[in-house]
Amino acid sequence: MIVFNVLLIILLIICAIAVERTKDLLSAMIIFGAYSAIMALLWLLLNAPDIAMTEAAVGAGVTTILFVGVLSKTRRNED
Repeated sequence: MIVFNVLLIILLIICAIAVERTKDLLSAMIIFGAYSAIMALLWLLLNAPDIAMTEAAVGAGVTTILFVGVLSKTRRNED
C-alpha cells in the first residue's frame, strides 16, 4: 500500500510540473483535472472521504468545466 501511495505522490508532482511547463492552455487544464483527481484519491486513501468528495467535485469537476468554458470564449492566436 505504501508503494501505491508513493506512486500517486510522484504522479501528483509530475502533474504539477507539467501544468507549469505546458504552453497549451487546454492541455494545462486537462492535466490540472488529473492533478485534482489524483489528489482526491490520495485524500480517500488517507481516510478523509469528505475532503476527497469535495476535491473530486470542486477540483476535478467544477473547476475544470469552468476553465474549459472560459477557454472556449477566448480566441487563440496562431503564430
